[in-house]
Amino acid sequence: MKTAKKIFKIIGIIAGVVVAVLIVYIIYLYASYHRIEDNLSLEVESHAQADVHLTTEKEYSALTYNIGFGAYTPDFSFFMDGGKSSWAKSKDSVLETVQGAGELVRSYDPDFALIEEVDLNSTRSYHVNEYDILKDCFADYDTVFAQNYDSAFLFYPFTQPHGKSRSGLALFSRYPVTDSLRRSFPVSTSFSKFFDLDRCYSISRIPVDNGKELVIFELHMSAYGNSDEIREGQIRMLTEDMQKEYEAGNYVLCGGDFNHDLKADENDSAERESWAYPFPRSELPEHFSFGMDQLSEQEKQDLWDSARNADMEYVPGETYTVTLDGFIISDNIECVSYEDINTGYTYSDHDPVYMKFKLTQ
Repeated sequence: MKTAKKIFKIIGIIAGVVVAVLIVYIIYLYASYHRIEDNLSLEVESHAQADVHLTTEKEYSALTYNIGFGAYTPDFSFFMDGGKSSWAKSKDSVLETVQGAGELVRSYDPDFALIEEVDLNSTRSYHVNEYDILKDCFADYDTVFAQNYDSAFLFYPFTQPHGKSRSGLALFSRYPVTDSLRRSFPVSTSFSKFFDLDRCYSISRIPVDNGKELVIFELHMSAYGNSDEIREGQIRMLTEDMQKEYEAGNYVLCGGDFNHDLKADENDSAERESWAYPFPRSELPEHFSFGMDQLSEQEKQDLWDSARNADMEYVPGETYTVTLDGFIISDNIECVSYEDINTGYTYSDHDPVYMKFKLTQ
């Protein structure tokens, strides 16, 4: 009996400690949670030639690429997608992957590079400053960084806690950026906010020689099957801001990771992953369309899928793939060519999307 009482006492003490630690951790999560402020002015690092300006009827190029914080080699799977890992394989792997992604983008010599999921100082990427690596690849470009989130230490999964994350969106421009602003997307206010984290888009301005501006929106929208209310709120906020710029006479280019299936018809009832909801094109304002919609329907369907599911390693023909990345353009921008670049997801669970375009009169 004495032995049994001792065992129960020890079990009770352990259970009490676990509960106490859990309570303290939940308090920490809520106390440390904060959203980065909306309408935040962003610093522009100027390296582009100051005396060059955009002009109408000249061909330019833009590339968007979610580099997946340097973790997603083809054999990587992510715990939030049902996979195994919460960190990249190693610090060396992060360095090699981000460098490879940066060199890939630079090889296309884009006038504008929009790169998402760039970590500054995160547990999951061994505290590598990925933005610095990318800036070295684009030393002669103006650059702007919009921090997407600054999360508390996530003590999950228990075998390899995801930890603390600081990550965001990097824009590189061969032409001078005069101003940039960070807008905060509406996000979940329930406990799931600790997993979906903050979300934002940046609005950057590049002068055109006719007195107008090319206004670039770079975004990374919510995923992981978020609510219809949040999804609709994000799209509504984004489209209202784009419409304001168009009505002011500007050219609008919006690119990034939409976390929506960009090929699917919104009225299609086919079964799909919860995070691959068809983008509701009917909610785009008048005068706006996706760049890919300038292609024929067959050309659009033949595009390489820009993202793979990370619930498993990439196996061609077996892994679920979908197009989440792309560009929206206003009707005063002509899409000259459009390509989803097939790297076989070498540096990320996403592949780049590359578009050539002209600003019309």
